[in-house]
Amino acid sequence: MKFLNTLIIAFIFQMGWSQTTHNHVLDTVTMPSLTYKVIKRDSLKLDLYKPNQSDSSKPLIIFVHGGGFASGSRNEPHITKFCKKLTQHGFAVASISYRLSMKNKGFGCDVKRKDKIKAFNTASEDISHATKFLIKNSKKLGIDTNKIVLAGTSSGAEAVLNLVYLHENKILPKDYKYSGVIGFAGAVTSLEKVNASKAIPTQLFHGTNDNLVPYYIAAHHFCNEDKAGYLILHGSRAIADRLKGLGKSYYLVSIIAEPHERSSAPMFTHFNDILDFLNNDVMREKIRQTERTLGF
Repeated sequence: MKFLNTLIIAFIFQMGWSQTTHNHVLDTVTMPSLTYKVIKRDSLKLDLYKPNQSDSSKPLIIFVHGGGFASGSRNEPHITKFCKKLTQHGFAVASISYRLSMKNKGFGCDVKRKDKIKAFNTASEDISHATKFLIKNSKKLGIDTNKIVLAGTSSGAEAVLNLVYLHENKILPKDYKYSGVIGFAGAVTSLEKVNASKAIPTQLFHGTNDNLVPYYIAAHHFCNEDKAGYLILHGSRAIADRLKGLGKSYYLVSIIAEPHERSSAPMFTHFNDILDFLNNDVMREKIRQTERTLGF
């Protein structure tokens, strides 16, 4: 294998000068640790992966890791592998860090309901700031701002779905809409705002035996009503039903008997379904209502 020269490029961002390295790995250009501003003095990092086949702008997927808003990182090995796999099919991917507002607190039944909702919204704010940064620097970074898709696993899926359908966004323009959203074992706290005007192409992967984030409608972590963390969530099946009734595009993959611990598995086991959704529902803007039930 021939090693290509490492390129050092300086970018001027909101926080001042931030130096980044382009590492050519096979057909992927990796731009690690770009800095984006969150609030006042705080900033976070994201890693950008791009295909190097051409210099044209690429559709972008913003990926949000899981971990119960308490742990996890943007550059876990399976996430890096997934991002690079997507670049092989012409997509740029930004894997982002966000504030882990529940760190050292957990996210179970003893955590207050209002704190759980606040965690959803804090992560949604950070995703919005990352989006704003990427749009602002789109020409330098070679990304197509007309095709930006959100994706996340577990709490990351809750964050992206919350941002798209429920969050009162004060960071991005009021009329801004993402081109699509992909949730791996995600849910929302309400279906009231999942309406025709907010609906975007939505792909949902969920195990029917998820013991933390309900597949249909149930309490988060299946907490009892007398617990502080009792919070009803509407999972992938419920979101899909809502979009179906609205006549909007959705792509639901239900995996029989799959637990929450396997929430990241479809990133690889059902990668072709992801490409099908991205290429048809997002890129070609086809209105489809797709359902697949696997494992029976």
